[in-house]
Amino acid sequence: MALTDSDLIGLADRLASVPGVVGVVLGGSRARRTHAPDSDTDLGIYYRSPLDTGRLGELAEAVGGPGARVTAPGEWGPWVDGGGWLRINGEPVDWIYRDLDRVHRCWADAEKGRYAFHAQVGHPLGVPDFAYPGELALGRILSDPAGELVTLQRRARSFPRPLADALVTGLWEADFLVGIARKAVSRGDSAYVAGCLFRLVELCAHALHGAAGKWLINEKGAVAAAGSLPGAPDRFQARVDAAFAALNSDPLHLTLAIDIAADLVLETSDACAMMLR
Repeated sequence: MALTDSDLIGLADRLASVPGVVGVVLGGSRARRTHAPDSDTDLGIYYRSPLDTGRLGELAEAVGGPGARVTAPGEWGPWVDGGGWLRINGEPVDWIYRDLDRVHRCWADAEKGRYAFHAQVGHPLGVPDFAYPGELALGRILSDPAGELVTLQRRARSFPRPLADALVTGLWEADFLVGIARKAVSRGDSAYVAGCLFRLVELCAHALHGAAGKWLINEKGAVAAAGSLPGAPDRFQARVDAAFAALNSDPLHLTLAIDIAADLVLETSDACAMMLR
C-alpha cells in the first residue's frame, strides 16, 4: 500500500523524536509531485551530532521490519554520508542523513559564490556542495519542531546571484575540456573524450541553471532540465545526444563529437550572458 502524505508526516514526527534529529524533509520526485508508482520516497534526516543511531535503528526496524538497518554518519561517503534503505508497507523509502551545520555552511558559501564538486560514489561529476541548500529549497518540510528548516528554506528559495555568476564563470573549464579532448583524437581514445564531454556538458547544465536562478542538485536528468530552460541553446538535449552518439574510435567521429560540444559551450556562454543581463 502506497504511503500517503499523512503517513509520511507521521513517520517524520517519529523520526524527529530521535535525539540529534532536527527535522525531516521530503525530497526527490515525490516532493516535486512528479513521482511514478515505482519511485523511491526520499526522506532527508537533518541532524546535529551526536545522532542517536541506536534509537534510529530501532525505529527503522519498527517501521521496516527486522531486516531494516541504518548506518553511522559517514558510512556511505563524505557527502551522501549515511542513512538507510528501507521498505515500508512494501514501498522503498530511503532515509538520507544531512548534517544541518554543514548545510548552513554550504549555504553561506553559495551566498558568496563559492562552490566545488566533491567526489562521492554514485555521482560521476561529484556532489556540488550547493546541492545541500538546493535540496532544502526544493523539498517539502514534513517535520521541523524548532522552525530552523523553514527559516533556511525561505532564504534558499532565492537563488544567490553570486553563485549564478560563479557557475557561469566556471565555463572556462568546459572550454578547457574541449582543448584537451582534441588531444586524444589521434589516439582514438573514445573513453577519454567521453569523460571530457560528460564533464563539459554537466558544467554547461549547471551554468544554465545558475543563470536562470534555478537549483540543479543532481546529474540525473540535468541535460533535459537544462534544455527546457527558457533561453537555453537551441536543441540542447538533442545536440548533446548527437555528440555522445558519435563517440567511437574513429578520429573523424571523435572530432565531430568535440565540434558539437565546442559549439554548445560557446552558445551556453552566450545564453547565460543574456539571462544574467
